Amino acid sequence: MRGFDGAFRRACLDELDPWIRQNDVYAMSADLYHNRVLELAADIPHLGALENPDASVERVSKICGSTIRLDLTLTPDRTRIAAIAVDPKACALGQAATSILTGNAVGTPIDEIRAAHAALRAMLKENAPAPDGRFAELRHLAGVADYPPRHTSTLLAFRAVVDAIDEIIAAEAETSLTS
Repeated sequence: MRGFDGAFRRACLDELDPWIRQNDVYAMSADLYHNRVLELAADIPHLGALENPDASVERVSKICGSTIRLDLTLTPDRTRIAAIAVDPKACALGQAATSILTGNAVGTPIDEIRAAHAALRAMLKENAPAPDGRFAELRHLAGVADYPPRHTSTLLAFRAVVDAIDEIIAAEAETSLTS
């Protein structure tokens, strides 16, 4: 996939309005919406819905209105992601995070998914280092730390998958109690 040319992006922003430069929107845009973020946002794996998911959740960012619908199936032993599907309606940051999640989720242990969510949250809110391993591309979102209003949309997909995992585990526990 061809990346977004910096000069082209700059020209587009310059055309929008002189207000951009006066209010440092260009600097924010360059920090947040760089080529790799835009590439990830444009190429989200596992779009759509699963036929019979173990859980289906929808989450909304109250700050910006971004939404994600996420379907999830765990392996029979409930330790790994077996299948995932998403329908994100989010900014490029939320879509990039969704792309990183869905591109790496299938086969991943649920504890690693939880750890990636915690590491992303810590990176954004506590200036912790970026996650490593299979979720290392979350490092491309490190600039979001400086823009707290963008945290919620960036965390949305990871929050949704952890909520779906929790929903599945809780339903299993309830079923085993009533059996």
